[in-house]
Parts: sequence; C-alpha cells; structure tokens
Amino acid sequence: MIAAGTEPGVPAMRLTDLTECGGCAAKLGADVLADVLAGLGAIAGPAPADLIAGLDPPDDAAVYRLTDELAVIGTVDFFPPLVDDPATYGAIAAANACSDVFAMGGRVLFALSVAAFPEAMEPATMAAIVGGAAAVVREAGGTLAGGHTIRDSEPKFGLAVVGVAHPDRLLRKGGARPGDVLLLTKPLGTGLLVSGARQGRSSADDLAAAITWMQTLNRAAAEVFVAHGIRGATDVTGFGLLGHGLEMARASGARLVFDAAALPALPGALALAAGGVETGGAGDNRRFVAPALEVAPRVPAELIALAHDPQTSGGLLAAIPPDCLADVEGALATAGVPSWRVGRVEAAEEPGLTLQ
Repeated sequence: MIAAGTEPGVPAMRLTDLTECGGCAAKLGADVLADVLAGLGAIAGPAPADLIAGLDPPDDAAVYRLTDELAVIGTVDFFPPLVDDPATYGAIAAANACSDVFAMGGRVLFALSVAAFPEAMEPATMAAIVGGAAAVVREAGGTLAGGHTIRDSEPKFGLAVVGVAHPDRLLRKGGARPGDVLLLTKPLGTGLLVSGARQGRSSADDLAAAITWMQTLNRAAAEVFVAHGIRGATDVTGFGLLGHGLEMARASGARLVFDAAALPALPGALALAAGGVETGGAGDNRRFVAPALEVAPRVPAELIALAHDPQTSGGLLAAIPPDCLADVEGALATAGVPSWRVGRVEAAEEPGLTLQ
C-alpha cells in the first residue's frame, strides 16, 4: 500500500522507488523515435495546408492555422516520477508540458491530465499530484479542464496542453540564422542531479535547487522573445542541449556552435558528472548527436556530459540577432528571467553542432 507519510505530501513508499527512470530522461531516444515515425509513414504523409507545424520537420508542438491571426497549438508530455513529493511531481510535469506551448511562442488555454496510477496508491497521493499540476497550469494562464487515468504499476503523469498564438509570431526550431547569438534561460544538470539523488550522491540543497528550476515556467521568457520578434527557439528537455540544438540546426540549415565554458550548470551537477554519474537517457543523446557533433579536444569530460544531459522542464534556447541582443537580455532581466550566452549560429553546408 502506498500511503501518505508523516511529511505532508510525501508518500510512505517513495514514488521514485516505483520507477527505473524518471522525468524526461525516460524519453525514447531521438534516433529511435524518428525510425518509429518513419516506419509508420507519419513523416512522409501529406499534411493539411493549414498545419503550420507537425512532424515534417519536427517542432516542439503541433500548430494549426484557424485564421490569418489565430493558430491553435497542441502538445502532450508525461513521464514517471523523478521526485517523491506528489504535489512537486505534478507541478514539474505540468511545467514541462506547458513548456512546449511557450517554446512555440504561444499562450496556454487549457490542459487535460494524462495519468497512470497503481490501484494501491492512496487517493490523497493521486489528488496531490493532480493538484500540483493544476496550480502550475493556472500560473501558466490556463485551466486544468479534465483528463484520463488508467491503472499501471509504474506511475506516470503529464498533460495534453492546448494553446494559441499568432501564426506569424511563432517561435520555431527553424528560425535560427547565421550570426545569431544563442541564449539559454535555465542552467543545465537536472538529469545528473536526479540520477545522483537515486544513488544517494546529490546533496539535499542541490536537488532542491534543481526542483525549483524544474517548476519554473518558461512563460515570461517566451513572452519576451515574441515581443522582440525572435523567430528561432526551442525548449531543452529530454534530448539535452545538444540533442535539441541538433534539431534546431537541421531545421535551420545551420551549424550551432556552443561554448562549453559558458554553459550554466546547476550546483553540484558538474561534480556528479566528474564522478561518473550519468543517466541512461544521456547515452541515447550521445548516440543521436554523434554523427553531427564536433568536440574540441580541450573540452572537459564533465562539460561534455552536461551538454548531453537530459533535462526535465529545461529552459528555452533562442537564436537572437545581434542587433537586438542587448534589448532582449535587458527585457529578460526586467522580467526576472536569467539568461546565458552559450554560443552562436554559423552558416554550414551540412547542419551540425560544435562544442568548443
């Protein structure tokens, strides 16, 4: 029986004990996923003229034009627990799911929960998960309007989110241009810290800092980018900085060059990487980007690990034209959003990545 523990909201049985892998580190590898979709014929199939974003090329969410001034955005994201507090788990899952709408430059309208819970789980624990998600959806500007729940021995939770945007003001993976500066709005290392916590190697303070970032919405960052006419962006989640960077490079027909020394790391993440901690998802990410990645010899192994680390509810990676960089950085700071210059976009005959 999974019962509520003595600490409010924390089950007597740890949620993470019910899973082998949690958060976005549980995502299917990007290369395997592409093969699956191609095998189904989904990528090659014809798309309606008003389908602005779908599977060809892949983007952060599907977008369908309703009128010349209105497009609807749809996305779904769910995963097993990566923390033990039920409300926190629900909040992180909701922030992560809403992020895809913000990564497209949209605003959230409503969400539907996607849940799989063990029958033995206490209703209070289930309610806390859903309640944590509902609070974050409200913060995102929307409403949790319903959902669907099934039985499963391994708990899983997430949201299908519906949003809207102006069709001409979308943020797209294919919007990066040579000369743009790459900005990142959250530090990296959530996968390392969550994996380290499972091994008893992450400090409580370091894990708490990661949890705070994972619950932080990308809403304000997206609003700044849209207001300044930015067109190239994606969110950094399970495929890691390099995996999502490669998707952006391919969609833009460019090379993304990352400065390893400039990558922001969560407290404790680099020490864990140097100590050999790595998630299974990071291995998938290394395999995915390897054919397109050049790594300078001097880059430390722990920074390479950080760049491949699968993120849960990570920040936005945006390509900013130099002539508006200062204005964008100032607006982000005013909105309370930190940002780091982590690289640049270069012209390339073959899309790819450089970590130097």
